[in-house]
Amino acid sequence: MAMSRDQIFGEVQVVLVDALGVDDDEVMAEATLMGDLGAESIDFLDIVFRLEKAFEMKIPREELFPAESLMNSSEFVSSGKLTATGLAELKSKMPYIELGAFEQDPDINKLGDLFTVNTIVSYIDSKLNAA
Repeated sequence: MAMSRDQIFGEVQVVLVDALGVDDDEVMAEATLMGDLGAESIDFLDIVFRLEKAFEMKIPREELFPAESLMNSSEFVSSGKLTATGLAELKSKMPYIELGAFEQDPDINKLGDLFTVNTIVSYIDSKLNAA
């Protein structure tokens, strides 16, 4: 079921409006789930469930939001920052994510800023439109 990024964005927007109780004009591509849209960790389960329903696919939570598995390993986190190994693991688990400035300063307190509406759209796009 191929869909354009605009179609995927529209569906993701509906999911986030319903799951987080925000207005649709707040759900912009660069909006962060936690900082801008107010998502809490419990909301991520609901978001995954709603995305599965909307796109008729199975989404392993740790595949879309793998941060928890990274945070629990001293191999991946040291002195409050992702290590080079941690960054490599993040890229491996989330090839659809844009790291941008985070890669230069991988402070774990900024990890949540990587989870944007666009991150979800890119993930869904990679699953639906895989070659």
